[in-house]
Amino acid sequence: MIDTPTMKAPIIGALAPHGPEAAQVATLTHVMTIGGALILLLVCALTAVALFGPSAWRTALATRATVRWGGFVFPIVTLAGLLGWSLWLMRGSERAAAAPAGLTISVVGEQWWWRLGYRDAQGRPFAEANEIVVPVGVDVDLLLESADVIHSVWLPSLGGKLDMIPGRANRLRLRADRPGVYRGQCAEYCGGSHARMGFELIALAPDEFAAWRAAAHAPRPERASETARRGRDVFAAAGCGACHTVRGTQAQGRVGPDLSRLGARRMLAAASLPNAHDARARFVQRSQDVKPQSLMPPFAFLDETQLSDLAAYLGGLR
Repeated sequence: MIDTPTMKAPIIGALAPHGPEAAQVATLTHVMTIGGALILLLVCALTAVALFGPSAWRTALATRATVRWGGFVFPIVTLAGLLGWSLWLMRGSERAAAAPAGLTISVVGEQWWWRLGYRDAQGRPFAEANEIVVPVGVDVDLLLESADVIHSVWLPSLGGKLDMIPGRANRLRLRADRPGVYRGQCAEYCGGSHARMGFELIALAPDEFAAWRAAAHAPRPERASETARRGRDVFAAAGCGACHTVRGTQAQGRVGPDLSRLGARRMLAAASLPNAHDARARFVQRSQDVKPQSLMPPFAFLDETQLSDLAAYLGGLR
């Protein structure tokens, strides 16, 4: 499992930016909020004057000139100025997006998980799921598509939201300025388990990311543990390989998430459960309790020993 002292808790806040896109959004939010609050105070003060102020002040507020300047000129100038400033502020994002990204990752939204596609240093494709891994300080393009309904990717601490629309590919440019775990979420209602369609983005130092990517096609070591071997047999007998891939084995299904490195992930079921032995067994046995309406069927027919063996096998996939 990828684990460093800086990664104990995911970073979530939109007002705690850790990338250039998020910093621009946070600045825009602060200015708009403060500006809106000042205008609200002004309107409240003028309302108080109109209701309770001296008659001379109330008469002045009722003149055509006051209505013209306060009701038309001021809002038009203020809103036009804010619009122009916001376009100027975000201009850097447009220029940056025109330059080639250092890394492109395919992200396909499915009900209710994320299918990820990478290429290693030799250009060979490999799949991951629900946990995006990127190098720190590198511009990354997320190529966003949907396999079913409209989804939306939102990483509050790294950038804004962008929809995933069936039949269309959108591109989201992000950059993490420091190592850490960044929490993301589907931000467009997409069905019954929408609230449980989260993910994590893990930003690693460039050398750590290179090692992670290089290990994608490394042979999966045979586990010496008798428990894990029994779990592998349960995995095969239960037909898990019809839906899931484990690279280097006969399991080559593509209906569900790729499990080749499931044991190295921090979370399970699109960030719904911590990746622990009991949580793996629980999700296999009672998947619909965790992710209602998902395509993952509950394997309630497995006894406790089989579930424990299977959870051990899955935890060893790294």
